Amino acid sequence: MQFDQITEYLDSLVDRGIPSVDCMIYENHELLYHHFRGTTDAEKKQPMNGNERYLMFSMTKVQTMAAVLQLVEQGRLSLEDEVGKYLPAYRKLMVKQGAAVVPLSVPMKLKHLVSMQSGLDYDLGRPGILRVLKERGQAATTREIVDAFAETPMDFIPGESFCYSLSHDVVAAIIEAVSGMSFGEYLKRNIWDPLGMTDTFFAKPMNDGVERLSRQFDCNMAGEIFPMEQSCCYQLSESYESGGAGLISCTKDYAVFGDAMACGGISREGVRILQPETIELMKKNQLCPQSMDFIAKYMGRLGYGYGCGVQILLQPELIGAKAPAGVFGWDGAAGSCIMMDTVSKRSLVYTMHVRSCGMAYGEVHPKLRDLLFS
Repeated sequence: MQFDQITEYLDSLVDRGIPSVDCMIYENHELLYHHFRGTTDAEKKQPMNGNERYLMFSMTKVQTMAAVLQLVEQGRLSLEDEVGKYLPAYRKLMVKQGAAVVPLSVPMKLKHLVSMQSGLDYDLGRPGILRVLKERGQAATTREIVDAFAETPMDFIPGESFCYSLSHDVVAAIIEAVSGMSFGEYLKRNIWDPLGMTDTFFAKPMNDGVERLSRQFDCNMAGEIFPMEQSCCYQLSESYESGGAGLISCTKDYAVFGDAMACGGISREGVRILQPETIELMKKNQLCPQSMDFIAKYMGRLGYGYGCGVQILLQPELIGAKAPAGVFGWDGAAGSCIMMDTVSKRSLVYTMHVRSCGMAYGEVHPKLRDLLFS
């Protein structure tokens, strides 16, 4: 592995204006590499110490999928289960058909949620959400808000297309219904505490008082990077726990999680959170042909499929990737990513804290992927 090249590349990102970068690589429970550089404050004067926290945004999804697959593994859920079995609000859904809105003729299933083929979208301003927030304010719970998603017609019949959406927030509500716990409590008992992830927890809508939280930045259309508020718009209330984008965490915690997943679901200390066959299920492509076309054309994921909340590299030769087929993972809205491989038992976690930074997805993540397996 080209550690010098990885370091040189990470340092170049800071020289190009990214305020901070942090990267950890594990292989078969051994920490092979850790490098960080940059600053953590709005003025870009406070040097990093490698112990910063970040808003993880959609990297939350990978943990949500691990959680729901634990319940599948235990026989308490099936990917073929109808969502309405656990969330009654989803028993009678509507769907858009051209200019018309008609009753949904087939049920939405858990498999549609985990693979982003549910027909939901990512509209945080949908009328149901606004109604619940007006009625309940900051006390609005995960279940209450997720139930309100069902008031808006689906964009398509579940299973017939792909739309990156609030689907994994619905999964979090299902986990609550099945486990009898809040989503955060479930994660703490079944993933965070077993793996020793002491710096992982749910964000609030505003997070200015969170200790060691690295300053969040934004990037405009001209590529200029400037500090922004420490907000997480996906945490819709103080009581909401977003399964799609709600976590605060750190590079170390996510690296421990990634190492366990890459090693077949078991940690360095011998704690098992998933069986190897369940992780194989997670990284099995779930997309129909139309969905495969969508992620290639509109999400820039040519050569990839999508399983349970993760992209899977299926055809590296299509994009000249140096990584092998089977590498899986996902990324977040502030530019961080996680990637794992169960064959080499190798994993990488990269964190940064810049919203709307297209370079992260189009350049940085593919470059780190290829350096990881060069």
